[in-house]
Amino acid sequence: MEFSSKLLEKAVNEMAQLPGIGKRTALRLVLHLLKQPSEQTQFLSQALTTMREEIKFCKSCHNISDVDVCEICSNEKRNHSIICVVEDVRDVMAIENTGQFKGIYHVLGGKISPIDGVGPSQLNINSLIEKVKNDKVEELIFALSSTMEGDTTNFYIYKQIKDCPVKTSTIARGISVGDELEYADEVTLGRSILHRIPFENSLKNN
Repeated sequence: MEFSSKLLEKAVNEMAQLPGIGKRTALRLVLHLLKQPSEQTQFLSQALTTMREEIKFCKSCHNISDVDVCEICSNEKRNHSIICVVEDVRDVMAIENTGQFKGIYHVLGGKISPIDGVGPSQLNINSLIEKVKNDKVEELIFALSSTMEGDTTNFYIYKQIKDCPVKTSTIARGISVGDELEYADEVTLGRSILHRIPFENSLKNN
């Protein structure tokens, strides 16, 4: 791709680093920004800079937040004895959109994947185990993607807390095996939360 401007080329190259954005799409977006009033580009730039500098991760659940403890964890109307364990913040958003879950979350920040060099120590697993051991947690809902890595992560956590007096369940397999949670439709995902099954039962089926 030939560019008539080095400034344009640099902007396109930076934009193309975003996931799902190829060079042609990046060029279209950059040219669109050039057609907009300069203030519009400044608003976008400032919003991104402010987000990057000021955004926080909840000290309790590791969800993205504007404050130290996110709105979900600080909401007294939520059931703090039920924790839904998810891979990342996109899964929190997906489940919240169903309107079916009234507990709180714990964001692991990924899944155990030896091939990718991701082990338990690189995820937010220790804080979850401490929460189960020290807080009044009645149930953990495993809501990771139904992949080999997701099942491995579920099983690892289960083994760490199996002696604790806490119920473990997993979302019903209305979610197809191998599917990512964020791509599931809200009705299917909502039903999977409502019709969750004991985690031990999912082990028998594997």
